[in-house]
Amino acid sequence: MVKFIRQTIETAPEGSRPAMEQLKAAAGVLPNLAATMAEAPILIAGFMKLREVLQQASLDAREREILGLSNAVANGCTWCVAFHSFVALKLGVERATVDAIRAGQAPSDVRARALNAFTRRLIERRGRIDTKDLDAFIEAGFSKQQALEGVAALAVSLMANYAGNFVEPDLDPFLADLTWSRN
Repeated sequence: MVKFIRQTIETAPEGSRPAMEQLKAAAGVLPNLAATMAEAPILIAGFMKLREVLQQASLDAREREILGLSNAVANGCTWCVAFHSFVALKLGVERATVDAIRAGQAPSDVRARALNAFTRRLIERRGRIDTKDLDAFIEAGFSKQQALEGVAALAVSLMANYAGNFVEPDLDPFLADLTWSRN
């Protein structure tokens, strides 16, 4: 069985080290998934660059985390669900919203519900959403620009979710209380 190892900045391929150092400086830690993704310099560099671009979105940090969590649940990435739950809670997303998304249910908060539904439809339909899905997103107070920013958020998530699903990184200690499994 192929086992991916968690790289350190010292053991990672040379091309991965700048992205790893950038992430460690920004987050204060090098998460296990990123350390495992670092085996492929193009993946970790692309992930970090797109993550950096996404920070400039008009969607705020909490909304971006709701998207990240929704994407992780839809894609079944256990590590990513724990991570986005942690960050969302740290940013002040209500526990009930996080719990609902983790359970595959619609959050009661109108904006969180719209973000969750929109991104799940993007994933389920491979971007071929119905007009009613886009209308519901806009009616919840979002813009057309933010609908397209949701695609960018999905791209970042896709890299982490898909890698996380097959490299199966161990949960970092700070995520231990947020273990999640697909039902």
